[in-house]
Amino acid sequence: MSSPARRLWHYATPHRRTIWLASACSILNKIFDLAPPALIGAAVDVVVQREQSLLGRMGVEDPGQQLLVIIAATIVVWGLESAFEYAFAVLWRNLAQSMQHELRLDAYKHLQELGIGWFQDKRRGNLLAILNDDINQLERFLDGGANDILQVATTVVIVGASFFYLSPTMAVFAFLPIPLILWGSFRFQTRIAPRYADVRERNAALNASLENNLAGMEVIKAFASEEREVERIREASDAYRTANRHAIALSSAFSPVIRMAVVLGFIATMLGGGWLALAGTISAGAYGTLAFLVQRLLWPLTRLGSTFDLYQRAMASTDRVLDLLDTEVPIVDGEHGVDRDAVAGELTLSTVGFGYPGREPVFNDFSLNIPAGSTLAVVGATGAGKSTLIRLLLRFFEPQTGAIALDGRDITTLKARELRRAVGFVSQHVVLFPGTVRDNIAYARPDATIDEVIVAARVAEAQGFIEELPDGYDTLLGERGETLSGGQRQRIAIARAVLDNPPILILDEATSAVDNETEAAMQRSLEVVSKDRTTILVAHRLSTVRRADRIVVLDAGAIAESGTHDELVAANGLYARLWDVQTGVA
Repeated sequence: MSSPARRLWHYATPHRRTIWLASACSILNKIFDLAPPALIGAAVDVVVQREQSLLGRMGVEDPGQQLLVIIAATIVVWGLESAFEYAFAVLWRNLAQSMQHELRLDAYKHLQELGIGWFQDKRRGNLLAILNDDINQLERFLDGGANDILQVATTVVIVGASFFYLSPTMAVFAFLPIPLILWGSFRFQTRIAPRYADVRERNAALNASLENNLAGMEVIKAFASEEREVERIREASDAYRTANRHAIALSSAFSPVIRMAVVLGFIATMLGGGWLALAGTISAGAYGTLAFLVQRLLWPLTRLGSTFDLYQRAMASTDRVLDLLDTEVPIVDGEHGVDRDAVAGELTLSTVGFGYPGREPVFNDFSLNIPAGSTLAVVGATGAGKSTLIRLLLRFFEPQTGAIALDGRDITTLKARELRRAVGFVSQHVVLFPGTVRDNIAYARPDATIDEVIVAARVAEAQGFIEELPDGYDTLLGERGETLSGGQRQRIAIARAVLDNPPILILDEATSAVDNETEAAMQRSLEVVSKDRTTILVAHRLSTVRRADRIVVLDAGAIAESGTHDELVAANGLYARLWDVQTGVA
């Protein structure tokens, strides 16, 4: 795999013009920033040599006029230095913000393209760390680190050229510590990189633990396990702190060690240059210029530690973000579109075989036909394959063998997004989003009128409790709708599907959290909703499915029984036993 910097450069292709422009401004700013020592040397040259100074030999004989020329040049130099400083600051900072925004958006969009199965063994806190902390690390480097590297490099080139022009001997003195500094810098990068990779991993683990605990606060309190969870967070935070300490121990040692090498070069230059000036080998002005320039050359190198520190943090984070972007999408999108209005709704599973990685197969040669416009109920014990069947129909997972067809067309040939737009799905795990009740009901159709929203709420038996909320349909819901009961959240989810008005409707335990009275009312509504559309009901409560056109009973991934409610009760099989248990007969 190529280096993080090379991968980032490839990703930043649309911004290369801005990068080159910002780099040019950084370099020009440093060039003009290095000019004042030369102007000071020229001024000393004028005072000491008067008409024989460099400006005098160039035609400006009067020393007073020479000083005026130097003052004018100083004004121009400082003005240009300030202008380019403003330019590079604006360019680099805006570039950092743009790339941060685009990288986060691209990473999130790619996450949405990944299959549901990919998320099953991933921790949300780790993904949040990538989308936030890791991308922010890159932004910090682009905001200042890139400019620092360019300006240090420019300083070495310009000052080095000046030294070799004015006095090759002093250049040797000045550059004496640079090989040691560069060797130390590269050695530092090699040793610090794995430490920062460990820091990012520990940070992700800590974020994951915090995210899980915040989401499960109710369970933590219910089981009085606060102290145990504090200890768990303490261990994760301590691991993060320890990883940072290992990185800090190395990064903090860099600058002091480099500074001692810089001091040696500075002393050698001052002493050697002084001897040359006393011997008349170089002028006083040249010595003054070089004395100032050696500081400009060597002292910025002491910042290499913090700059490389920032660079390595950014590259460790960049690797994690780009690795996410390089993750292959497991489900290949089909080429054919789906005209939602033309969907009849016939679903056919033919000899489907499917199993989750590392587990026994859920389905083997499973076949099922759901006629268009019919209502099919799927029941069975936990683990029988009910939820897996829904995931396959929605193409969250692909069958390993066999095929699934919609109106006679293999769904793998259809565009997944358009396929799902033809299906209204109400999960047993209801997800509500930040916003109002109206926003959540109109999630699939943001342009729906309030009258349409109210009609959908009435069908879902949600109108009553919504009107009792403080602001009715404009009531803001808390995070994930936690201020509502489970039954209220389910009714909003059903209203959302009703408003979407899809040709196919899938209800996964959609009435599991409502009371018997509300369930009876919702059953009447579902009879209306399911009319003339393909409807699949998945339920444990058999009272929910007794009016279905057909009921299939799953057992260990196979259809154990099939028929209407009355037929299955009369058959005195698995369904009848389940019915007796739920009605209190058994």
